[in-house]
Amino acid sequence: MPLFVLFCVDKPGSLDLRMATRDAHLAYMRDKAGMLKLGGPMLDDEGQMAGSMLIVEAPDRAAALALNAHDPYTLAGLWERVDVKAFKATLGQL
Repeated sequence: MPLFVLFCVDKPGSLDLRMATRDAHLAYMRDKAGMLKLGGPMLDDEGQMAGSMLIVEAPDRAAALALNAHDPYTLAGLWERVDVKAFKATLGQL
């Protein structure tokens, strides 16, 4: 099954929103563990969470977009932008 990278950038000044929604986001992602291969927060220069990067396995790009569309972070309006790209792992292990 294809892999996709979701590169999600938080809106400026939205750390409080991220933290308020984090438990719901983590619960949602735990429920999607079959799709999620790797994920975690991106950090700004001060070490604060400022986005998320996910590698997911999905039948197609539409399924990867649907995963993001139902994420509590997305529903809360956290993201400034989300880039979704097909990904081919050639080094390391997932």
